[in-house]
Amino acid sequence: MSPSYLAQDPTLADFGRDPWWLVLGKIVFAFAFGLLATLLGVWFERRVVGYMQVRPGPNQVGPFGLLQTLADGLKMAFKEDILPKAADKVVYFFAPTISVICAVTALSVVPFGPMVSIFGHHTPLQVTDVPVAVLLLLACSSMGVYGIVLGGWASGSTYPLLGGLRSSAQMISYEVAMGLSIVAVFMTAGTMSTSGIVAAQGDATQLTLFGTEIPAPGWYAILLLPSFVIFFIATVGETNRAPFDLPEAESELVAGFMTEYSSLKFALFMLSEYVAMVTMSAVTTTLFLGGWRAPWPITIWEGANSGWWPMLWFFGKVIALVFVFVWLRGTLPRLRYDQFMRLGWKVLLPINLVWILVLSGLRSIEDWDTRGKVIAVGVPAGLLLIATLFWPNRRPQPKPTAQEQVDNRPYGSFPLPPMDLQVPPSPRITRVVAEREPANIVAGSDSREV
Repeated sequence: MSPSYLAQDPTLADFGRDPWWLVLGKIVFAFAFGLLATLLGVWFERRVVGYMQVRPGPNQVGPFGLLQTLADGLKMAFKEDILPKAADKVVYFFAPTISVICAVTALSVVPFGPMVSIFGHHTPLQVTDVPVAVLLLLACSSMGVYGIVLGGWASGSTYPLLGGLRSSAQMISYEVAMGLSIVAVFMTAGTMSTSGIVAAQGDATQLTLFGTEIPAPGWYAILLLPSFVIFFIATVGETNRAPFDLPEAESELVAGFMTEYSSLKFALFMLSEYVAMVTMSAVTTTLFLGGWRAPWPITIWEGANSGWWPMLWFFGKVIALVFVFVWLRGTLPRLRYDQFMRLGWKVLLPINLVWILVLSGLRSIEDWDTRGKVIAVGVPAGLLLIATLFWPNRRPQPKPTAQEQVDNRPYGSFPLPPMDLQVPPSPRITRVVAEREPANIVAGSDSREV
């Protein structure tokens, strides 16, 4: 088969023609990818955070500690499974499985590569695709929160219930911003099919800037930079990852929605978090980073986007996004809940609405290249958004002097020595002197015996 055919972008007509064993193999591959990526993701996170904190991380169980996650899973499997008396037994049991199933289901419409040949059958490296695949991704992301909410409610305890309520409010707040970001994608691509969106990002045209023709990038992370930034922030909030891990805030809610869970049920909740992180990284890659298409300068090679090589580029992009998730956890502190809600409703949502209006206006202008005008407006808007999010919102207060710190210490705090290093008299000595003072005066003596 010629490489040109293998580089062909799959269309909706290419799905539904595979034999049953090939469909089953794709399903098993997608499930194995999610499970294996999760196991390696836990190890990857612990190693990266250990490197950032100048400590080794897991390095004893297996080479480079690769079997540490497997050992932790076996440990959880043999732990005692405790069922709270006040729990709703049926909901309590099924809640962890809901989160895992929703996270894995989203991988069914994620394209891993182009058309390939498997035992003589020409098939796309994707389980399936539908005309509204993007809505399916959004639905899986929304349904995954039900596992957390139901797990917190069914536990019959206060802290899990508060964690579940936080997760529901978090989903409502950031689902709107995520949906608007996806609107910008299928407005530009002209389709809601994931394979069609990847194919649309492969279109490269010549952009004329200041009289010079340069190749216009096709990735929506550049064309729609504001949507990409907002979508990724919303993704971190949707997956309950730091600094948005408020549903499980250990300092406030012990462990949040999974406080009353143990053994394999706790392991399922942990698994669902990492599966969701890997899945949303794959979705972000599909919608904004060109999917399985090779980045520049690998595209100079003619066979970069043909055969099985695109899977390598796809996995590389997913690993890079997972690294960003880990980087955020090892860098940023947890936000307060009011800061978290303010960011979603007062920052991301208005900016996204304005960007959608601007994008619609640009597409309606005639006699102007759509890709060029989107780049000319989208890139500066995205950079301005990033600068706005990270710009300090208040002036740094002058650091108080040491004496001001002593004077402003709260009542009842641990006593501090005076700044002039003059040790005050002992209270016991002062009391003894006061008791002996009258006796010395009566005796006519000026001595101060202590």
